[in-house]
Amino acid sequence: MHDLRALRADPAAFDAAMARRGLPPQSPALLALDEERRAAITAAEGAQARRNALSREIGAAMKRGDAAEAARLKAEVAALAAANADAGEAALDAALASLPNILDPEVPDGRDEADNRVEHTHGAPRDIPGAKEHWELGEALGLMDFEAAARLSGSRFVVLKGALARLERALGQWMLDLHVAEHGYQEVSPPVLVKRDALFGTNQLPKFEEDLFRTTGEHYLIPTAEVPLTNLLAGQIIPEPAEPIRYAALTPCFRSEAGAAGRDTRGMLRQHQFLKVEMVSLCTPEQSEAEHARMTRCAERVLTDLGLCWRRVLLCAGDTGFGAARTYDLEVWLPGQGAWREISSCSNTRAFQARRMKARFRRGKENLFLHTLNGSGVAVGRALIAVMETHQQPDGSVAVPEVLRPWMGGLERIGGHPRPAG
Repeated sequence: MHDLRALRADPAAFDAAMARRGLPPQSPALLALDEERRAAITAAEGAQARRNALSREIGAAMKRGDAAEAARLKAEVAALAAANADAGEAALDAALASLPNILDPEVPDGRDEADNRVEHTHGAPRDIPGAKEHWELGEALGLMDFEAAARLSGSRFVVLKGALARLERALGQWMLDLHVAEHGYQEVSPPVLVKRDALFGTNQLPKFEEDLFRTTGEHYLIPTAEVPLTNLLAGQIIPEPAEPIRYAALTPCFRSEAGAAGRDTRGMLRQHQFLKVEMVSLCTPEQSEAEHARMTRCAERVLTDLGLCWRRVLLCAGDTGFGAARTYDLEVWLPGQGAWREISSCSNTRAFQARRMKARFRRGKENLFLHTLNGSGVAVGRALIAVMETHQQPDGSVAVPEVLRPWMGGLERIGGHPRPAG
């Protein structure tokens, strides 16, 4: 959501910001709705004053026994009750909620991922002769079953078995422990079913409703733990935090992938259900830029410790998400695909989400909006894919990264002739 005062003060700057998002000027329509809202408020205040006066007149008419006059005055009160200050408010709020966040000046112009800017690369892409994709490796090991998943649930699901199922669990537990023990995030186990207001607060609704799974009641399955974690402070006014408030969670996530029809239909890259470790920070405006860099480094540490080749990419204007002011994607090299694929996205939304969910902090006599940030720390399924393809062996086995072996009972390799360390 946008700051209406800033829009009024400089509509040309607001229109220029929306132009970077590929949108035509928005300020004329918004300012017209603002005028209507103000007129509605004035009318409602006048109606309330008139109702108060009429109440006194009705009392006086009844005291002197003038029933006809009392009835006429009551009818006037009923008519005035129709004056509603919220009428203009709803239309303006809906218009503001439909517009994306204002981009950071450092975000490069561009239309799509081809215009994103690579800022750093760690390691060199491995050239593995005859490299296989993850699904080829998993099916050959007999531990990745897409056919059984399709019989159970349809497309975009997988059944993992044995050591691959354990590797998925190990990745999630290790990443969460890393972020809690070394990066200072507080572990949270949130609900994975949330109400509509929570999804509005983190800007999944109303724009991305087709990408969500909804129950027959009032709940939605979360597309990411960003939703419940960020909303922990929705509707609250907290004391000014000296340090950013940091939450992390390992949860299942659910996405209909309605906007990805026909993309990545083989394998695990784009699933309806997947595990993800999510990091969320809530902080003051002065803290948010440094926190964005820090959060990104936390995700980078995961990829480095897993022995993966990765790069950090600053997304261009056309590829930056609806709610983000600036986003870094971390992309990992997949030798089986011979391509870079996104494995983490770390975004600073500034006050955009906090304004939608009314999450504020107290500074002196002022109540100010928090800044919110979110990042994958990282997507467990995609980390599994990257580990399998990066650490595949000539005999079709997969070497287990050293950091994961304590969570794997000391197992060094999946397939071939695995043996415990020592």
